[in-house]
Amino acid sequence: MMGMPIAIEIIDPEGQEAHIDEVLEYFNYIDQTFSTYKEHSEISRLNRDELELSAASDDMKEVFSLSDETKRLTRGYFDITRPTGGYDPSGLVKGLAIYRGAEILRKRGLKNFYVEIAGDIQTSGKNSQGEPWRIGIRNPQNASEIVKIVNLSDRGIATSGTYVRGAHIYDPLAPGRALDEIVSLTVIGPNVYEADRFATAAFAMGRDGINFIAGLPGFEAYMIDANGLATMTPGFAAYAN
Repeated sequence: MMGMPIAIEIIDPEGQEAHIDEVLEYFNYIDQTFSTYKEHSEISRLNRDELELSAASDDMKEVFSLSDETKRLTRGYFDITRPTGGYDPSGLVKGLAIYRGAEILRKRGLKNFYVEIAGDIQTSGKNSQGEPWRIGIRNPQNASEIVKIVNLSDRGIATSGTYVRGAHIYDPLAPGRALDEIVSLTVIGPNVYEADRFATAAFAMGRDGINFIAGLPGFEAYMIDANGLATMTPGFAAYAN
């Protein structure tokens, strides 16, 4: 979706290929609607002023509403308005899509699975060993190395950084400021939607981002700075080994 890899694993014996296909079909709809890389997507039409938001789909209106809410909750550090003009809601849409993809599986009676897009994950229940899902956090300076493993069940995890997609995140309050203090910020939240939107905003805050996450009830974070030094919120250790 949006050029990013997808992974879905279902442990429940009643899981079927049809369940995965249903989630993938939903992701394809999200891609066709919100991808800024697709010429005929709804967001691209909005950006070219070919479509007014008032005439857009209910899903588009909801994403804009959620984006406004996130901007308010993050003191302006989350903003889908691009410095060059137009809108890019991917910092919220990816997590929301993963979360709703997981909800599709839950509505089909499945309990033990995970849904991932490009490292952002929604976990549900247990893995094939009957244990919480084990999620690795990669070294942003060496993608083949796992620097931390967390154990999650019915939680979401999302990472924001520049080491995979380059400098695609900016500080909305100071668009020209280089975001080079930290290289990755991983957030654990009650679900992947919440983790993803706050990870994006916290990364834009720089070093202060981890303090912002620490102040959110039910959230934990793991930050790696440009020197390779890691900092974690007080409750993060409860998930790690």
